[in-house]
Amino acid sequence: MNAAPADVMEVLEQVKDPEVPVISIVELGIVRGVEVTGDSVRVDITPTYSGCPAMQTIEEDVVAALRSHGFREVTVRTVFQPAWTTEWIGEDARRKLQEYGIAPPGHLQPGAPVQLGPTVRQVACPYCGSTLTEVRSQFGSTACKSLHYCTACQQPFEHFKAI
Repeated sequence: MNAAPADVMEVLEQVKDPEVPVISIVELGIVRGVEVTGDSVRVDITPTYSGCPAMQTIEEDVVAALRSHGFREVTVRTVFQPAWTTEWIGEDARRKLQEYGIAPPGHLQPGAPVQLGPTVRQVACPYCGSTLTEVRSQFGSTACKSLHYCTACQQPFEHFKAI
C-alpha cells in the first residue's frame, strides 16, 4: 500500500463525532497526527476532555474506517498534551454546529486563562440568532455542552462550551 498521511486524513474526514454527527473528528480537531508505514497507520487523537465517553466509539470507528481502506494494522494513540481546546474547531465546523441547532463556542482571547465555569458571554440562539437567551443548565447532553433557552423564539438549545 502506498498511502500518505493526507490520504488517511481524507478517510478520517468521513468518521463522524458520535455525539455531534454533523462534524467529523478531523473538523472537531481531535485528530492530532497520522503516521503511515506501508499498510500500517497510527492515528493520534486528543479527547475533548479526560474521560470523554465517546472516545471508545471514536477509536473503533477510526479502526473500522482505515481497515476498510486497506490498512492491515491500525493503532489509535490517545495523547493528552497539548490539551484539546475549542479553538481547534474550524469555522466550517462551527457553522455546521449552528445549522444542527447547537450554538458553537465563542473564540478564546489569546493568552487568556481557560475558564471552565459558567458561560460568561451572551449566547446567540442557533435558530433565530437572538441573544435574548438564558442558561438553563451548565450541563447539556454531555459535559462539554450547556443547556440554554431562547426567549425570542422559545426554543431550547445546547451551547458547545468554549474551553
